Amino acid sequence: MTAAGGSGGGPARGAALEAQGLVKEFGAVRAVDDVSFRLRRGELLTVFGPNGAGKTTLLRLLAGALKPTAGTVLVAGRPLAPGDTEPRRSVGVLSHQTFLYGQLTAAENLRFYGRLFGLHDLDRRIPERLTRVGLLERARTRVRELSRGMQQRLALARALLHDPEIVLLDEPYAGLDPHAAAMLNGLLGALRDGERAIVLITHNLVQGLDLADRVAIQAHGRFVFFGSRREVERDEFGRFYSHAVEEASER
Repeated sequence: MTAAGGSGGGPARGAALEAQGLVKEFGAVRAVDDVSFRLRRGELLTVFGPNGAGKTTLLRLLAGALKPTAGTVLVAGRPLAPGDTEPRRSVGVLSHQTFLYGQLTAAENLRFYGRLFGLHDLDRRIPERLTRVGLLERARTRVRELSRGMQQRLALARALLHDPEIVLLDEPYAGLDPHAAAMLNGLLGALRDGERAIVLITHNLVQGLDLADRVAIQAHGRFVFFGSRREVERDEFGRFYSHAVEEASER
């Protein structure tokens, strides 16, 4: 394996999600530095990197929650422009923070967010999504009474409520015990149904590699490696990751 920046092979035509020269600066700090890649439907990109590498900032740019200093995000070929809500309706986001309302039940949380998206068939969607994440029996349970793992699964149901073409996952395993992490891993694996493009940010090298079609390592805002999962040798990736991050720090 050779560390290198990259844009993800193949023509841009038909890309579900594309980043073109993304830069985000906060004063003198360049949190995201000239990141480019493209993903088609059915592809999952795992982004690894140390704390402070700019991974969460990158995800916020892809979600349209931040305006880039330079560069463009395209969703199904359409630029994600400030104030343009239509492309954002194609994006679902799952963070390590659930952003759920603890005093509301599981079903009430989904209904609240569904109304924000202007969905009109919530009586069908809500039980379907709760069933998908194994929480139908908890539909009337207040979120504050759910375990951390259950809350994360409910947050995933919310992220999928509007059938997004793009799913962005920011450290979804954070704070989960091994059982809850295994359940979430199965749910994320099921998302690889060919219908959506997925970006996963995680520190977990094993789970991240197992789910990935493409792999990136981000350090100091840059992609210091981008390639196909087939290029990555599982048993050697830990050493390769450490070397790539150390080499980026020396530049």
